[in-house]
Amino acid sequence: MLRVTRLTDYATVVLTVLAARPDAVLSAPELAERSGLEPPTVAKVLKPLAAAGLVAGFRGANGGYRLARPSDAISLVDIVEAMEGPLAMTECSVANGQCGIEHSCNVRANWRRINDVVAEALGKVSLAQLLVPPQYPERRRIEALVATA
Repeated sequence: MLRVTRLTDYATVVLTVLAARPDAVLSAPELAERSGLEPPTVAKVLKPLAAAGLVAGFRGANGGYRLARPSDAISLVDIVEAMEGPLAMTECSVANGQCGIEHSCNVRANWRRINDVVAEALGKVSLAQLLVPPQYPERRRIEALVATA
């Protein structure tokens, strides 16, 4: 099963809290309260997010965190790679020399292609888009029916 880690999921939640208030500097305890996460978890995700340049930290009495760049300039692939390292569907998708049968493998190129497609798809979804509830086609149809009734 392909799945991001729980910490990556939590990092996305913390980033959406920051994205909802782009001009505010929020402390780690404030982020924990607004996100519904425990303070140690928030502290744990902020470190790699800051190291990746996704959040900026400010010290002092009014210190805290805010997004380091606009939410529409942060993609899901940026978040996943900040938390988990380079996106890799398989060990050999990113680096050579990770597999004993690499020299005779006939599916490696296909896994690399799949890796590229997934990275491209995640790169097309911005943090700003995560703030907007998805509109499903059937929901639009129902809303249109209700509006005409």
